[in-house]
Amino acid sequence: METPKHIAIYGKGGIGKSTTTSNISAALAEAGYRVIQIGCDPKSDSTNTLRGNNYLPTVLDSLREGTKVHLEDISVQGYRNVLCIEAGGPVPGVGCAGRGINAAVSLLQELRLFEEFKPDFVLYDVLGDVVCGGFAVPIRDGITDRAFVVSSSDFMAIYAANNLFKAISKYAPTGGARLGGIIGNGLSAGYSKSIIDDFAEKTGTQVAGYVPRSLIISQSELYGKTVIEAKPDSDLAALYRELAKFIAENSNLTVPNPLGIVELRDWAREWGDKIYRLEDGENPAERAP
Repeated sequence: METPKHIAIYGKGGIGKSTTTSNISAALAEAGYRVIQIGCDPKSDSTNTLRGNNYLPTVLDSLREGTKVHLEDISVQGYRNVLCIEAGGPVPGVGCAGRGINAAVSLLQELRLFEEFKPDFVLYDVLGDVVCGGFAVPIRDGITDRAFVVSSSDFMAIYAANNLFKAISKYAPTGGARLGGIIGNGLSAGYSKSIIDDFAEKTGTQVAGYVPRSLIISQSELYGKTVIEAKPDSDLAALYRELAKFIAENSNLTVPNPLGIVELRDWAREWGDKIYRLEDGENPAERAP
């Protein structure tokens, strides 16, 4: 692969986007690709399981020290040589959390990271609760060419995904990233997939894959490892490999059609009524709103 694919993966806080991103990175590296993962969440925990929870100075912390920063100061090679970088955030109570992304991207370009490391894939793990100017940088300024959103079937996760779709639909026509699809994560109830599928259809996108809720994820993270490393022969690891393959090979990028707030809430209420009716044994796929 001559030109690396730069991919932004968004999701609301606590939805599992860092877990998902890290397992995708691990699966891509396992498949023989050179991978960089850049954590763009102020918590700076995106790459924990790739690097065994070992300490990694953030870009912003290193810049605040006022000395010249070298690539080895802000990066470490983790599982299967995935290069791990954390943008970091501001001093608590001061500044915009999204500014770490700008600072990290500027510094990495100055250090000629992509020319030196020659990655096949660069994954940006980005907080998606509020797509403000800072957190919109990866999809707004041509840094990435595609984005995926991690979402459960819960309303607030879908609400955050819909907001991201609004940002993509605004910036894509002027060179911003397009949408690769939705990653359904933490799915447990029988109707969860149907809700994700219906939301994808309503907004003109596709589902990249489904990841069920699993104790294997929690167990692997307690070991400081991805599922790919800790439980390589599990069905869950196979799902992450399929998801990574989809992301690596998919070229069907779209500009989504986000729902208006009233339309979104009406759609959610219809699904709420539908779930109550499931007690009678109704198949949700047969009467989706």
